[in-house]
Amino acid sequence: MNVSLYQAAAAMNAQMLWQDMIAHNLASASVPGFCKQDVSFDDVQAGSPFLVSGAAPARFFIPTARAVPSFQQGEFRPTGGSLDFALDGPGFFEVELPNGQRAYTRNGQFQLNAASQLINGQGNPVLAGNRPIQFDPNNSGKIVVSATGQISQGGQAKGRLSVVEFSDPRGLVATTGGLLIASQPGMKPAPAGKGTTIRQGYLEEANSSPTVEMSQLITAMRMFEANQKVLQMQDSRMGKIISDLGGA
Repeated sequence: MNVSLYQAAAAMNAQMLWQDMIAHNLASASVPGFCKQDVSFDDVQAGSPFLVSGAAPARFFIPTARAVPSFQQGEFRPTGGSLDFALDGPGFFEVELPNGQRAYTRNGQFQLNAASQLINGQGNPVLAGNRPIQFDPNNSGKIVVSATGQISQGGQAKGRLSVVEFSDPRGLVATTGGLLIASQPGMKPAPAGKGTTIRQGYLEEANSSPTVEMSQLITAMRMFEANQKVLQMQDSRMGKIISDLGGA
């Protein structure tokens, strides 16, 4: 069994995953509050089924890769918009999906729908507790959100933005529209503490840098090409061995 073939092929597969993540990070670099995906390389122990009688099992390692979300905070960009909010701290805004499931986002670029409810870019209601945030279409007063999320319209209280935190946000997985959902039923969000505040009139930039992502893309491509050469070399060597044995 040629272990190097399997190791090189597995490494190429891991580097393809890395390149896919980099492409996604680059494509989403202009999305407010976008949380990039980093790659985590690891290895798994494997064993050869081709054993010599009485010999210890042959053990070797196969490289693997998996996506790990990065929740490093992005830079703040002032917009002056009354419905633009940025989170300073580890919290997430809570929205409701069409199926009733809760989703989480750091993209605070909100708007009002025809029913004067606060929604995100995908039309999902932004929550205040367990309900959507409802504004009065007949009230022309200014919408104000405090650092703790208290909402008022023309001086009338409208509730408090639902901002939550997770003990381990790495359990969140990305879904459509840049939203995050809990990957396990046991993941329960807690109300955000004093470490998270809201800045009205600001948006958080994506935490992915096109310059960094491009440099990582070059590295990933070079590693892929190096393992491709190993694969070709081992394949050529095996072909020569088969040819020599066949002519013996």
